[in-house]
Amino acid sequence: MERVTGFGGLFFKAEDPEALYAWYEKHLGVKRGPEGAVTFKWSDSIDKGRDAQTVWAIFPKTTTYFQPSQAQFMMNFRVADLDGLLKTLQEEGVQIDPQRGDYDYGRFAWVMDPEGNRIELWEPSAES
Repeated sequence: MERVTGFGGLFFKAEDPEALYAWYEKHLGVKRGPEGAVTFKWSDSIDKGRDAQTVWAIFPKTTTYFQPSQAQFMMNFRVADLDGLLKTLQEEGVQIDPQRGDYDYGRFAWVMDPEGNRIELWEPSAES
């Protein structure tokens, strides 16, 4: 079974997200879109001709979105079969958050690595 198919995004915490976004825009030209995050567009090398994206976002230092991880970052990986991968990971003893997220742009689940880093798994919708 195919596991990770690509890098979906990187999210990290900051004391002042607005000031940090401004710094990245001024000095590196990294601009947020209307949804509030930076989205890098690219062509999927696995599914030829399909557009794909990688999201980069800064969260407030007080966010609870990364919990139970205490890390300052969270990675997001693209997957082709979220349910199949979760079943395999469960059989392998990986810590899996029972919470799920279903949105028009895809389905989400979260797991923890052995060092306590929260990892977001994203199965993009057909339109994402």
